Amino acid sequence: MGDSPTAFLYRGKVRLNILIVKTSAIGDVIHTLPALHCLRRHYPAARITWLVEEAAADAVVGHSALDRVLVSGRKGWIGEWRAGERLAAWRKARRFVHELRDTYYDLLIDFQGLFKSGIWVAMARARRKVGFGRGMEHAEMSYLFLNEQVPAVSMDMHAVDRELQLLRAIGIECPQVRFELPFTAADHEAAANLLETHGIAPDQRFIAINPMTTWPTKHWQSDKFATLADRLVESGKAVVFTGGPGDQEGVAAICAMMERKAANLAGQTTLKHLAAIYARARVVVSTDTGPMHVAAAIGTPVVAIFGPTAPWRTGPYGEGHRIIRLGLPCSPCLKKHCQYGTTACMADISVDEVARAVGNIFGEA
Repeated sequence: MGDSPTAFLYRGKVRLNILIVKTSAIGDVIHTLPALHCLRRHYPAARITWLVEEAAADAVVGHSALDRVLVSGRKGWIGEWRAGERLAAWRKARRFVHELRDTYYDLLIDFQGLFKSGIWVAMARARRKVGFGRGMEHAEMSYLFLNEQVPAVSMDMHAVDRELQLLRAIGIECPQVRFELPFTAADHEAAANLLETHGIAPDQRFIAINPMTTWPTKHWQSDKFATLADRLVESGKAVVFTGGPGDQEGVAAICAMMERKAANLAGQTTLKHLAAIYARARVVVSTDTGPMHVAAAIGTPVVAIFGPTAPWRTGPYGEGHRIIRLGLPCSPCLKKHCQYGTTACMADISVDEVARAVGNIFGEA
């Protein structure tokens, strides 16, 4: 039997069950962490669960404000189904649905607002299913799965602020923005060991560069990253490249273009190890991608290179960051493929501009 609304007691009172639905991607999940803190502050005795997909799970697993994390293997199930392993895929999906439905939630908040999240919202057992109503871009009619629809807000509001506005609409105030990624002393130790094997001493500050992205239009030229890294090394600053497993070839190509030496950690870090590495970095240079938000969330200054996307929507949140953007009339187009075939919004950004932004953070003229 599932848990009833009164199954969890705290000091003799009903303990509320709350479900956060924010499945992906890494940056989007990080943007929702302040909302988690506000929920915990408003309901200190609640039992809070977060539904997330595997790729972004490290951003919430082990978080002190959470009691439970439900990890969806949706992409893996789809892969197994397409590969002909349909029984295995079906069993895993069914097991997950059983986990999702084993608790009756007093409050479910759909921060994702997509059809894929709407399916989980529909399957979950909850008294209140809250999210933005009709009028949000890319909502894919996810509001149909809600029984409480909050009036739509402008997409030109930063994603963090949109999430907090959703809470305010249901009476939950958010006086402070806190992220607090859940990485531990063990993650710091693992990061330190990895850096040391690449020649970065424990007390050495460095510049981290995260050059790769999944959108072709977000990519800054590899030779420019190589030139930037050479300049930084020549000025006496150590450089550490980061990236996921799928970025190894691209980052290796950048390092091969360099005349100087830089550490290449692409494919060697978990998300939590990456956070620990960025916590030691003096600056993180990044395109608009998940690691950029990791750095901003832990308070490390970011030099963010923007082209087809809007930094006022999804830029590094907080003070002390630098945005490099040309502001062409066609930008932001929010498209993965350039309609003009030039990606000039990224291609025309110079190495000098990015190097100057890094220097400004260091207090250099």
